Amino acid sequence: MTTTTTTPPATSSVSAPVRAAAPPGRGRRLLRRLVRGRADTAAWERPALLGLLAVTAFLYLWDLAASGYANSFYSAAVQAGSVNWEAFFYGSSDAANSITVDKPPASLWIMALSVRLFGLSSWSILVPEALMGVATVALVYVIVRRRFSAQTALLAGGVLAITPVAALMFRFNNPDALLVLLLTLSADLTLRGIESGRLRWVVLAGVAVGFGFLTKQLQAFLILPVLAGVYLAAAPVSWRKRFGHLFAALGAVVASAGWWVAIVELVPASLRPYIGGSQTNSFLELTFGYNGLGRLTGAETGSVTGGGGGNAGGGMWGETGILRLFQNEIGGQIAWLLPPALVLFALALVLGRRMTRTDARRATLLVFGGWLVVTAVAFSFMAGIFHAYYTVALAPALAGTVAIGAAAAWQARERLWVRILSAVAVLGTGVWAWVLLSEASDWLPWLKVVVLIASIASAVLLLLPPRRVLAAVTIGATLMAGLLGPLAYTIETVTTAHTGSIVTAGPAVASGMGGPGGGRGPGGAPGGTGAGQAGGSPGGFGGQGTPPGGTGTAPGGIGTVPGGTAGGAPTGGTTGTGTAPGGARGGMGSLLGSGTVGSTLAALLKSDASRYSWVAAAVGSNSAAGYQLATREAVMPIGGFNGSDPSPTLAQFKTYVAEGRIHYFIAGGVGGQSNGGSSASSEIAAWVADTFTAQTVDGVTVYDLTS
Repeated sequence: MTTTTTTPPATSSVSAPVRAAAPPGRGRRLLRRLVRGRADTAAWERPALLGLLAVTAFLYLWDLAASGYANSFYSAAVQAGSVNWEAFFYGSSDAANSITVDKPPASLWIMALSVRLFGLSSWSILVPEALMGVATVALVYVIVRRRFSAQTALLAGGVLAITPVAALMFRFNNPDALLVLLLTLSADLTLRGIESGRLRWVVLAGVAVGFGFLTKQLQAFLILPVLAGVYLAAAPVSWRKRFGHLFAALGAVVASAGWWVAIVELVPASLRPYIGGSQTNSFLELTFGYNGLGRLTGAETGSVTGGGGGNAGGGMWGETGILRLFQNEIGGQIAWLLPPALVLFALALVLGRRMTRTDARRATLLVFGGWLVVTAVAFSFMAGIFHAYYTVALAPALAGTVAIGAAAAWQARERLWVRILSAVAVLGTGVWAWVLLSEASDWLPWLKVVVLIASIASAVLLLLPPRRVLAAVTIGATLMAGLLGPLAYTIETVTTAHTGSIVTAGPAVASGMGGPGGGRGPGGAPGGTGAGQAGGSPGGFGGQGTPPGGTGTAPGGIGTVPGGTAGGAPTGGTTGTGTAPGGARGGMGSLLGSGTVGSTLAALLKSDASRYSWVAAAVGSNSAAGYQLATREAVMPIGGFNGSDPSPTLAQFKTYVAEGRIHYFIAGGVGGQSNGGSSASSEIAAWVADTFTAQTVDGVTVYDLTS
């Protein structure tokens, strides 16, 4: 790689003369540096960076409130944490602390603090995620700019900003936004340690990864082998120091992640909420089972269903294998530039093969490229629960690899073999974009033609010997060929509302991820919407779609409760009711999304709310979340997310009822034993139906447990 580097301005050893006038104030100096940057930078560089960040902020903040509470599963936990500090600490689903969400609470802490400051609203929940996206783009720019040109750094930041899945998840309240920011920060800190050889940077990198664990558990550790390997290979200190620094960094990971885990495991179970997602009320079981090795093997006790079927077969989460990230709706999320990224990664490594061991430019490339390859392989072969939006973890690595590799190829374009390889990569990118855009055949059909023409023109220009007069045209055609497709997907994403537990970027495509009704196909399975992002399934997949009888975007899917039929939803609404066990009508909400709550039912639940620990109980976290967000009172989510956690048991529920701590039970929800999980929720629903009298309010079956 023969890319340019920057050095700090030289300082003079000559004493400065006595100044006649006072220097500009500190505030003015800071403002000037913010706008112009360092004295040795080009006049256009800092304004270009500020422009990139401004455009990113506009993209990620545009019409943010259209998504409402987005993923109500997490929004309910945020609401609980905003009114109860114990719920805040543990990440409880409800303010009465019956059960936690099935993740650690770090991402919830940030949103809950925002809600405490600004009140409960879509903006107070989602703006922190958007700002994390802007910060991640800025970090990628900083990482690349430290050793490469401003143009290369701007390209890296721009590619990240318009990656469709990044635009989706930085506008959504899943833990992934914070996880990606922390992983990018850990890469930056590790590279600072490699450049300086100082212990403090790798220790801080370990802290960032540790808090990544408190965000999404073992997924944060996928980057550890890459960071450790590159540090061992490139740090400018002795072997002994390199190993010593890494052991210190490992200690930082354990300490920054372990303090919360230790508290949760040491506090008696009777004094804290149940650990959602586990079958034994253990965070360690959740870490190494449902959210850990189970994601790789598919053996996830209590999961909604089994995992993928390996290379030869599919499952609820699609086929596993090396081509997984290119199939179904996943390709449109992240894979636009994945093939050229791998080509450019290899090309840049070959061009930089004579660099010294400690060269920070190669270390930067290795961190981004290694992060990309390791995470992509893990996602390709994991047999457990897998959603397309997980691929946002690849976005910063993809952006950095593409930018650095493209800069290396451009610098070496006088070599014929580099020009040939670059032309093949660009042409392949255009053909691959044609394939992805063809999946959404009714959406902007002309776009794939434009992209393909641009890629052909770029390939021809790249094959020509370097000429200054053609440089701008070549760059423009290449950028159009590579970025026009994902940019269009991103614009579609930010102008569309997204709600529910499974969301995808871009328009609806012809093939969706496996499972009942598909993950993003047109039409719906029984219980799904007729035209939705998630193509409905029994229980309904959340996502944008057209509600029956109306036009526009409907936040969330509609579906059935066990044994039920799909209910109607008004324009823009998400209600779905069905027949609950025993013939009574069930409540709104489903496995993967909550629904709207009628005003009469909301008023009923809020009556005398202060007298009860829980104004109601409902089976499944999403079903309970809808009622909790509508009333802003604690609603017990029986069985956790899948309704298959033993929280509470039937005996515990009877005790709560006898003590007068629960006012109502709402029929419906997900219920039932799932993939080897507990059947307690079904037992509770049956006992309530046999013991109490049902009433129907706003089309929902409700039992008064105090009568």
